[in-house]
Amino acid sequence: MSENRDYYEVLGVDKDADARTIKRAFLKKARTVHPDVSDDPEAEAKFKELNEAYSVLSDEQKRANYDRYGTADGPGGSGYVDINDIFGGMGMDDLFSSFFGGGAGGGARSRRERRRGRDMAISLSVTLEEAALGCKKTISYDRLAPCEDCNGTGKAEGAAEKQCSRCHGTGYVTTVQRSFLGQVQSSSPCPDCHGEGTVIDHPCETCDGQGRTPSHEKIDIDIPAGVSTGRQLRVSGFGEAGLRGEPSGDLIVNVRVADHERFKRNGDDLYLVSDISIAQAALGCEIEVEGIMPDEVVKVTVPAGTQYGDTVSVNNYGMPRIGGGGSRGRLVVQLRVVVPTNLSNKQRELLRAFADEMGDDVASGKKSVTDRIKSALDDILD
Repeated sequence: MSENRDYYEVLGVDKDADARTIKRAFLKKARTVHPDVSDDPEAEAKFKELNEAYSVLSDEQKRANYDRYGTADGPGGSGYVDINDIFGGMGMDDLFSSFFGGGAGGGARSRRERRRGRDMAISLSVTLEEAALGCKKTISYDRLAPCEDCNGTGKAEGAAEKQCSRCHGTGYVTTVQRSFLGQVQSSSPCPDCHGEGTVIDHPCETCDGQGRTPSHEKIDIDIPAGVSTGRQLRVSGFGEAGLRGEPSGDLIVNVRVADHERFKRNGDDLYLVSDISIAQAALGCEIEVEGIMPDEVVKVTVPAGTQYGDTVSVNNYGMPRIGGGGSRGRLVVQLRVVVPTNLSNKQRELLRAFADEMGDDVASGKKSVTDRIKSALDDILD
């Protein structure tokens, strides 16, 4: 779209137009410029321009940014990410193709086969902290939604739905053709009612009698505490709207929990690595580590004689268990013994005294405690 083209001009609405007026204008123009119904060689470009304008003006935040700064991104630049990139779902163009295919001018496929709306699936990514606490996410997506002008009935005001006179309510017509084998009989969806068995004498102009229109939706999703990657959340009635008031399908949200820089997750257990000194490993100690919950501090008891790579687990500091009544998994801490490098003279003397006490001949080249630990570390790393 040309940068000097005004979005309001593209849709043909005033700058103070409400959301319903904007949607009506978009649907009206889309009926004439969509590539599925227009022979104009520039139809695809025109619909792309129209769709871009609607995607901005139908979203409160983007519209506010556009009105104030002249761009949907606002003053900060590219803060907008297309929902199709996030979810990999149907875009408005795909919805309109489906919309025209199922409308009054649709193809031969029987609409009766899919009066109920189909389920829709999207993906949603959350952080590990959000998964631990549970959260509410606002998502935007495109779907065929119940028509606001006819309340999903497909009827204009005062219209009536009656039995199709051509197929007598069956939804199919039978034709008989003569061939050298005799008469051949075949059935096909009725061209008058498109397989419905009923017709509306005055269909709604906005939805062309379907009872649904392409729409950009925004809903809140409750993410339960303890959710894990692969969990599916079903939101009833927010999938594709059914034809003429039939039930809508469901919206299925596939959750993905992003990787964390400190924690590794295994089921409801969390794993992390913590450093301790040689003295702490030898003598034992108590250390503190940050948990996954806000301001959570976990005290971990390190037993005397701990070796590099040993683990210590603390119950009830992992991820919440869904349906577990508040219980949580374990926090498993892997201990990494750190060998000091820049020793002071006093530290060196104390370490030599310790080596003498242990019978390590540092001067003769025999391995000291420090050298043995370094060798063990090298073996582990190799």
